[in-house]
Amino acid sequence: MKYKLLNAQRKFLEIPHKYSLDVAVYQGGYGSGKTFAGALLGILLCIKFPGIRGLVGAQTYTLVRDTTLQTYFEHLEMMKFVENVDYKWSSSEQKLTFKNGSEILFRHFEEPNKLKSLNLGFVEIEEMSDIPYDTFKMLLARMRQSISPKWKNFTYRIFGHTNPEIQRGWIYNTFFVNPPPNYRIICAPTTQNIYLPKGFCDELKKLYDKKYYETFVLGKSGNYNENLVVKDFTDENVKEIQYRNDFDLHISCDFNVDPMAWVIAHKTDDKVFYFDELVLENTTTSKTCDEFFARYPNHKGKIIINGDASGDNRSCMSEYTNYVIIKKKLASFGYDADIKIKAFNPPIKNRVAAFNAKVRNANGDIGLYVSPKCEKLLYNIYNLRYMEGSSRIDIPTYTQIKQSKELKFLSHPFDAASYLVDFYWPIVL
Repeated sequence: MKYKLLNAQRKFLEIPHKYSLDVAVYQGGYGSGKTFAGALLGILLCIKFPGIRGLVGAQTYTLVRDTTLQTYFEHLEMMKFVENVDYKWSSSEQKLTFKNGSEILFRHFEEPNKLKSLNLGFVEIEEMSDIPYDTFKMLLARMRQSISPKWKNFTYRIFGHTNPEIQRGWIYNTFFVNPPPNYRIICAPTTQNIYLPKGFCDELKKLYDKKYYETFVLGKSGNYNENLVVKDFTDENVKEIQYRNDFDLHISCDFNVDPMAWVIAHKTDDKVFYFDELVLENTTTSKTCDEFFARYPNHKGKIIINGDASGDNRSCMSEYTNYVIIKKKLASFGYDADIKIKAFNPPIKNRVAAFNAKVRNANGDIGLYVSPKCEKLLYNIYNLRYMEGSSRIDIPTYTQIKQSKELKFLSHPFDAASYLVDFYWPIVL
């Protein structure tokens, strides 16, 4: 069987470097040949390297079974492979075994810890943008199958295929922003697939709105600013900020056990400069104060505490309010901290409006800067969104956080930062 591959598919299959690991993503629209190319590559690796062990998976097994696995069977049929002669399929083990000893496991990634014992030669990921970044990192660590002396020019390979992300997710950060030299992304619009039925793309153009068509047919990366809570934040808002121990230092707090989120800033009459953050998991107010003192043991200027007004309510875990705990703890370090918070929290929309006005006002003036050191705050700025068609902020659910740990850091650092802005530069809507 001979295949006439699309240019994007050929780039995906071939390796343009000599590193021991190749990581490639085929990003394209509907019908751009993504799954076709991924399944073909998996089979070719099994043929070329006898005894190799591969893993093919997606976030849900339904996607693996109904899409990826079916494409593997289609390739095997086109290649004239005969079941129980050239290969065997075990439905109980969900495993494809070739007569040369190569095998492919088909799995879901909803419980990634169950895959930690595997030693693999390659991994294929269906709808790569659906899986959490933590799962991707775990799969990288599985690339450790012993290399057979018979394998010539062998390269460990992780390859995936996906529709374009509709937000600035981990694929954007990993493959578009200063990627390692052995990381590749191949972009392919549906319109380049010459094997689709005539008029297929024209029909999709009639069916979809412009934004959807550009993303899921032309394969363009999503509009990362759409539905963002923080508007007009650009690279101009990100800058190295020098901590000054003789300046007033503001700690703005969002109280939560996991995570606790405090941001640390200097400010002028019209600008705020976030230069550090304390985002700690499974902690207490007192322990977060310890971390602050460990970082800033010799501060000479004033320390001003801002933040969530509800933190002034007595916690069931303590006879003191969070702010009293902070004041007492900092006093034990020799600091006399002032507490400046509102009597009650304003509506969230007011706080968001105040923050956005400081990011960049109607005249284009910037009044808010964030240090690259504030990774979790920047993560919030780039990813915190409103629910589709709603003015409600899309807060991750417990189930979503369980699948992707990084989601637990969404909302709390932004809340901490916006409390400070709202206190000094409020907007009433």
